[in-house]
Amino acid sequence: MKRLASAAAVIGACCTIYLPAFAASEMPERLMCATVEALDCAAGAACFKGRPADLGAPSFMRIDLANKSIAGAKRTTPIVSMQQNAGILLLQGTEGGFGWTLAVDTEQGTMSATLVNGEGAFVLFGSCTPM
Repeated sequence: MKRLASAAAVIGACCTIYLPAFAASEMPERLMCATVEALDCAAGAACFKGRPADLGAPSFMRIDLANKSIAGAKRTTPIVSMQQNAGILLLQGTEGGFGWTLAVDTEQGTMSATLVNGEGAFVLFGSCTPM
């Protein structure tokens, strides 16, 4: 199991390095994002670090900017707010009692996402590429 997790981390790191960036002026209508690392945090406790699937997060997300939605393997959620500024695409919404924010660096292709509620937060890291 440890070897499988190590291999996934190496593959994820390689994908992060070689994913093509996209210019803000040429923002694609769709992105494919792969989550690579996840944290589960609660107030007063150390964060649990693991693979996204271990925490119930999707391994891949399809972001449809034209239709303002994000789809994983099990559900689709609407994007309530979209903002593009200084090389960052910032998306926000709510799902299942959580508020979420997803930020994509349009120059590097890296992605960070947070899902928060009154009990804690999940943090996801990964990479996105135009579809």
